[in-house]
Amino acid sequence: MTPKPPGTPGSPQPDPAHGRWSDLERPPLNAAALRKALVRPGGLWTAFDVVEVTGSTNTDLAERARAGDAEEGAVLVAEEQSAGRGRLDRTWSSPARSGLFFSVFLEPDVPTERWGWLPLLAGVATATALSRAAGVDTALKWPNDLLVQVGDEERKAGGILAERAGDGVVVGIGLNVTLHADELPVPEAGSLLLAGAAAVDRDPLLRAVLRSLEQWYEDWRGAGGDPGASRLQEAYAAGCATLGRTVRAVLPGDREIIGEAVAVDGDGRLVLATKEGVQQPVGAGDIVHLRAAG
Repeated sequence: MTPKPPGTPGSPQPDPAHGRWSDLERPPLNAAALRKALVRPGGLWTAFDVVEVTGSTNTDLAERARAGDAEEGAVLVAEEQSAGRGRLDRTWSSPARSGLFFSVFLEPDVPTERWGWLPLLAGVATATALSRAAGVDTALKWPNDLLVQVGDEERKAGGILAERAGDGVVVGIGLNVTLHADELPVPEAGSLLLAGAAAVDRDPLLRAVLRSLEQWYEDWRGAGGDPGASRLQEAYAAGCATLGRTVRAVLPGDREIIGEAVAVDGDGRLVLATKEGVQQPVGAGDIVHLRAAG
């Protein structure tokens, strides 16, 4: 996957046909104001860049991290992604300036076996922020989906992808904000707009998500990555729509486990209670798909 050449951070160049303000419903992010609000002495965020278009912010930031050109707290935002990625390299694309597409680089000084909690932490932080800033209840589908209610349907409005890069982890978040029904990539997708959000201004939404992510990350890191002591495990379980449902976990080799999702354990794995009376934990890296059974 070859990313498109990014624009100059914070200074995108408009063209006659697609100027920065060609869609007044979707103004560009105010990079300078966001940088001033988020990058401060003693805070987590150390750099904040916005590009007009790229293939994937995760790919770009991971390349920087592996080259030693990114320090912890670097944030990369794209107004448009042409090759956004989810788990197992599934694609994620949306119209320009219709959502929030960004990645952050973290170097948690906690045992590496607890780094698997980072995508779950990002989910909790994002859901918490959207509840406050957009007035939208956002549920979490294990392991990395963000769900909103559109009418009487539960739909995916966002996703999270975490991947190792250098001595740390790049965590990417993609969120549909102002997509209309005829712009959805698939009928079962959703957006904050379709969910009746009280606010869809991306600047305050991005600030809220990054501040929430900073708070949850610092609490988790301060607890040595312990999901119990940091209350992360409790918060994730409270917001996880997967728990209490009977699901089908499809594993490599066409194997599958069917059971009721009863818990998220201390390693961030989903625990399924099967009809045979066995409690079987499955990790995010072990599954191909997780679907409702029946």
